[in-house]
Amino acid sequence: MVHQRKSEENARVGQKRHIEASWPGKQPEDQLDHYLLESPQADVTHTDVWRVLRIQSEFVSGFGSMAGTGPAIAVFGSARTDPNSPYYAMAQRVGSRLAEEGITTITGGGPGAMEAANKGAADKDGISVGLGIELPFETGLNASVNKGLNFRYFFVRKTMFVKYSQGFIVLPGGFGTLDELFEALTLVQTKKITSFPIVLVGSEFWGGLVDWMTNTLLAEGTISAGDLNLFTITDDPDEAVDLVLRAHQEHQKVGDLAKGE
Repeated sequence: MVHQRKSEENARVGQKRHIEASWPGKQPEDQLDHYLLESPQADVTHTDVWRVLRIQSEFVSGFGSMAGTGPAIAVFGSARTDPNSPYYAMAQRVGSRLAEEGITTITGGGPGAMEAANKGAADKDGISVGLGIELPFETGLNASVNKGLNFRYFFVRKTMFVKYSQGFIVLPGGFGTLDELFEALTLVQTKKITSFPIVLVGSEFWGGLVDWMTNTLLAEGTISAGDLNLFTITDDPDEAVDLVLRAHQEHQKVGDLAKGE
């Protein structure tokens, strides 16, 4: 009985410490994602209920904040993209075009290509959303975000990207960008989401990946030929925007016909 009370006390102390961990700039062990995935099973059994409430609060807060966003496109790309890179200019143009079309730009809220897309949208008085994540090496939302949310759990943040976007525009990036890209491709492939355009910007950057998909995945039979049609590649940021908008408009027309409008 004494042991049980002590364990519960330790669990409460640990939970309080991690809830109070501020975003961003904490060490890996201070991130709630890290704590959830690394905690020993014995510890998790004492903190699961409180953790579920924490996760629930992030979902509720995210849904509430994003509910009135309107039509939106998520723009992904590397946090390490240099402002002098042509990809930075492309991302900025994407954000500007989306704003001109009355479409909200959603990014991860970080620097690099994300900052560029947010800046392009903000410069045209568009809605520029940043969905940040608690990371030990990030410095917070970029200055061009005019509607920002911070998340501690990756899976909650990913849900917001998919739920409130009508498509993805993906610029060159690293593991995080690839993670978002392949999750979107998987959701479309498995029909968890439909009529969801995915456009990759930068044929030179993405060409090797597409070759590998074709010569390895397709050749080995791990994907179908039609899966290579789940995305489009372009070097023109304006075409990227046109492609996602056209797909969205066609989807709306189909929906209107189904309703008999």
